[in-house]
Amino acid sequence: MEISWYGQSCFRLRSRGLALVTDPYSPETGLKLPRLTANVVTVSHDHEDHNYVKGVKGSPYVITGPGEYEVGGVFVFGVATYHDARQGEERGKNTAYLIEFEGVTICHLGDLGHALTQEQVEQLNGIDVLLIPVGGRTTLTGARAAEVVGVLEPKVVIPMHYKIRGLEASLETANRFLKEMGVETPERMETLTITEGQYEEADDTRVVLLEPLNESK
Repeated sequence: MEISWYGQSCFRLRSRGLALVTDPYSPETGLKLPRLTANVVTVSHDHEDHNYVKGVKGSPYVITGPGEYEVGGVFVFGVATYHDARQGEERGKNTAYLIEFEGVTICHLGDLGHALTQEQVEQLNGIDVLLIPVGGRTTLTGARAAEVVGVLEPKVVIPMHYKIRGLEASLETANRFLKEMGVETPERMETLTITEGQYEEADDTRVVLLEPLNESK
């Protein structure tokens, strides 16, 4: 499976002719979403920097909330969470997604804004790759994100939703998160390729910084 990042919380997961796009964003973010085609689109919450479904081609099946879904061999399990630490009173609800296909399990936390409950942790288990917000302000801070990583114990973690060139939102960079994770020199790449069982024997969580494949306005 190939995992590519386009800034904010937008990723494309692609394998053997299937493609899933998460949280496509609108041009108002300051970033330009490239032409993407997908079979499935997941939307964590109804904000313009996460719900720009019309920016994705291919008439995809759109998932916008908790539940169990199967589309063309892709299994998606949505878990109800919140965008803030006050049960949605400030910024509303959020859906975290567990996505399984080709033997790899990806967890996309959307704009998670709080520590996970034990029930949520049990629902989001067996993660190969964790996609987690680290930019603070409206989501997890770098320090709190590192705590969530410690609880979920993924094999690979990819930070998202942090300040990059061109993004107009006021977010922190990924530096605090990397410091909390004890990573001085993170792995950097354009696309992460992962196969079933690739990190089965790994003792430590691998931290990867993906280069955002977008164009700033």
